[in-house]
Amino acid sequence: MPAKRRTFPLPTGLSRRRARIDRPATDEPAPDVAAAAIAPPDSRLIDSAVYTRGHRYASPISLAETYQCLHEQDEAMAWIGLYRANADQIASLADEFKLHHLAVEDAITAHQRPKLERYGDTLFVVLRAARYDDEREEVEFSELHLFIGPGFVITVRHGEAPDLAAVRRRMEAEPEMLARGPEAVLYAILDQVVDGYAPVVSGLENDIDEIETEVFGGDPKVSRRIYELSREVIEFQRAARPLLGVLNALSIGFAKYGTEEELQRYLRDVADHLTQVVERVDGFRHLLQNILTVNATLVNQQQNEEMRSLTAASYEQNEEIKKISSWAAILFAPTLIGTVYGMNFEHMPELKWHFGYLFAVVLMGLVCTGLYLIFKRRNWL
Repeated sequence: MPAKRRTFPLPTGLSRRRARIDRPATDEPAPDVAAAAIAPPDSRLIDSAVYTRGHRYASPISLAETYQCLHEQDEAMAWIGLYRANADQIASLADEFKLHHLAVEDAITAHQRPKLERYGDTLFVVLRAARYDDEREEVEFSELHLFIGPGFVITVRHGEAPDLAAVRRRMEAEPEMLARGPEAVLYAILDQVVDGYAPVVSGLENDIDEIETEVFGGDPKVSRRIYELSREVIEFQRAARPLLGVLNALSIGFAKYGTEEELQRYLRDVADHLTQVVERVDGFRHLLQNILTVNATLVNQQQNEEMRSLTAASYEQNEEIKKISSWAAILFAPTLIGTVYGMNFEHMPELKWHFGYLFAVVLMGLVCTGLYLIFKRRNWL
C-alpha cells in the first residue's frame, strides 16, 4: 500500500498541502516525474529552489525537478521564480498546486491592477513595481504576480522590476525569517516593491524642482513636460495606492489565519512606508496642478505683455501714418493747382491775367495753411 506524506502546520498559519500524487514507498520517482525531470530547462524559469527550515535544500533547473524535490521533503517550501511565463508553464503550476483558473488567467494575460485575491488557502497577489530611469528621466512600471500557498511561493514577473534575486539573497541570509514560511517571502517581496518606490519619489521630486525653474524661466516647452510628468504621477498613484488595500486585506486576516506577531509588525512597517509614499505622490499631483495653473497665468501675462507691445507699436505706426498722410495732403494741394495751370490749353481765362501768377501762389499758400491748421488741431501733426 503506497505511503502517504504527512502534513504539518506552517508557522504562518497555512497548512501544508497534501501531495498531488501519493509516492510509492521506494526511493524511485514516479514515472511522469522522472520523465519530466530530464527535460531541458526553460529560459523563463529564472530561479527555483526548495527550502527546508529556512535553508536551501535543492536548486532544480526545471519545474518537474522542483515538484520532485518538493515531494521528497515533508517540511519543505518551493520558491519558483518565472519571467513572463508562458501558458504551458502556468498550466503546469496550476495542476501541481491546484491554482484557481481565474488567477491563472490573470497571470497569463497580465495588465492587472494591484490586488489581493484569496482562493481557499492560496493567495493571488498582483503588484506593480516602479523604477526611475535617470537617463531618460522617466518612470518605468512592471507587473508582478504572486501565488502564495501552503509550502509554495510562485512569482511571475512581467518586467525588469523588482529585483527578486536580491530578495532571495536577503531571505537566504536570514534562515530564521525564511523558516517562517511563504508569508515571510510575501513580506520580503512587498518590502522590496515599496522600497523601490523611494528612488522613484526622489526622481519625481527632482523633476518637479526642474519644472518650477523652467516655469519661472519662461521655457516654452515646459507645458508639455508638466503634462507628461502629471501622467507619470497618476500612473504611479495607480500602482502604489491600491497596494494599501492589499496590505489592509492582509492585516484583516492576521487573526483568522494565525499570522505570527513578528510578521504582523513587519507588514505594518511596510504599510507605514507605503502610506508615506502615497501621501508624497498625492502632494506631487496637487503641486503639479498648481504649477500648471501658475504656468498658464505666466503664459497669459506674457501674452498680454506681447499684446500691449504690439498695440503700442501699432499706435506708433498709426501716428506716423497720420503725419505722412497729412503732409501728403498738404503737398497735394499746390501740386493740383500747379498741374491745372500747367496744362497747355490755349483758351484759359487766367493765362493772360496780370495777377494770375500771384493769385495761384496765394491760393496754394492758403490751401496749404488751412490743411496744416486742420491736421494740427486734430493732433495729426
